[in-house]
Amino acid sequence: MIKHRIHSFGRRDDGAMTVFGLFMFVTMVVIGGLALDVANAMMARTQLQVAADAVAHAALYSREMNDAEQAKITALALADVNMPASKYGTVLTADDIKFGYWDAAARQFEVDDAAFDSVFVDVSRMQSTANPVGTYFLRFVGIDQWDVRRGSVFETYIPTCFREGFVADEPVDIQSNNTYVNGFCIHSNTHVEMNNNNLFEDSTVVSMPDKRDVVLPSSGMDSNIGLESALRDGSYQIRILNRLPDIIDGLENLDDLYLPDYITSNSVITLGRNISDSDFTPHSVHVVRCRGGQHLQFSANAMIADVVLVTNCRINFASGATLDNAILATTYISTTTASISAGAEFTLGRDDHCAADGGAQILSLSTVDLSAGLNIFGGQIIAMDDIKFTAGANGIEGASLIAGGTISGTAGMVMGFCGGGMERNFQAEYFRLVN
Repeated sequence: MIKHRIHSFGRRDDGAMTVFGLFMFVTMVVIGGLALDVANAMMARTQLQVAADAVAHAALYSREMNDAEQAKITALALADVNMPASKYGTVLTADDIKFGYWDAAARQFEVDDAAFDSVFVDVSRMQSTANPVGTYFLRFVGIDQWDVRRGSVFETYIPTCFREGFVADEPVDIQSNNTYVNGFCIHSNTHVEMNNNNLFEDSTVVSMPDKRDVVLPSSGMDSNIGLESALRDGSYQIRILNRLPDIIDGLENLDDLYLPDYITSNSVITLGRNISDSDFTPHSVHVVRCRGGQHLQFSANAMIADVVLVTNCRINFASGATLDNAILATTYISTTTASISAGAEFTLGRDDHCAADGGAQILSLSTVDLSAGLNIFGGQIIAMDDIKFTAGANGIEGASLIAGGTISGTAGMVMGFCGGGMERNFQAEYFRLVN
């Protein structure tokens, strides 16, 4: 009887699924545990990458106006905000932040702490630094932690529109019968508007946040040859405008960061308001102060060369004036009167076929208003408010106009991308991730 019961129990299979279920349960626990540990490692990897990108951007941004040591201090502070040492241990040290140069073709980073161009940041959670990413289930098979490491490279660059072109925060109005060649760029953070018969050659750019906002007459796309292929979507923070007061102040205080190389004098010359171009001392910075509605008036065909003039005055040039190797900066502000105005045939820069040297810059905290026949040769105008000019402007050899307000030009202008002779222009760098 007992023997029969034993044989009968042995032949029964109603508990087989329980054993199989136990095997399946153990297998699922192992797979689930592995998935959990891998997911935790990937989460840590993503967190480190986000921190590396943020820190690299902050380091390079700070490096623009500070030495390498101060930039690293700024970056380390941000790293501690993103991944506090009290929770994650030391993920970054000053030695893990390296300034230098990024070779895009070779995809290599060359370290040089004196450089401003690029930065490499290496963040990690490692056993060697006592902060690895721990495991949960894999420790049962002898894997107690993961070493996770991420890097980030940021570089500076100047958008083409800011090197040569028209850039305005408000509308750019360029009217009719104008020609744009050699990759010239027109950008507005609002919209661009024009009339008929403008020509945009291949590689020119007309951009705004939404290219559909371009303002044209009814037949505008047909009558503006090349416009359709030139249109782009895009928006920029115009960083140079935020720095404009500091640039003007730096010029007056002989700050090497802003002074052009043709200024060799170590002293600032103060002049009276009633001056002519012959009163300037070459290779020097000059300051003129005005009160109330006073202004500086330059006679016809004035030539201002190899000098910097900083003033709080309103400035007017009669016809035929020229700036050559010169910077003209004014802090005059008015809502009704332009801070700088000029008669016909005003020339900004030297007509030297895009060669180095000979450029000129105008800096204004208000509006710049120029008459017909404006000639720009490796020249730059930066205005916190509007830039206005009338018919017949020539900027085929390098023109950069940047306005916090509008840029208004009428008819008959010819503008082109020069690619040289713009070395002394004031620029604020932009930053991008390269890896």
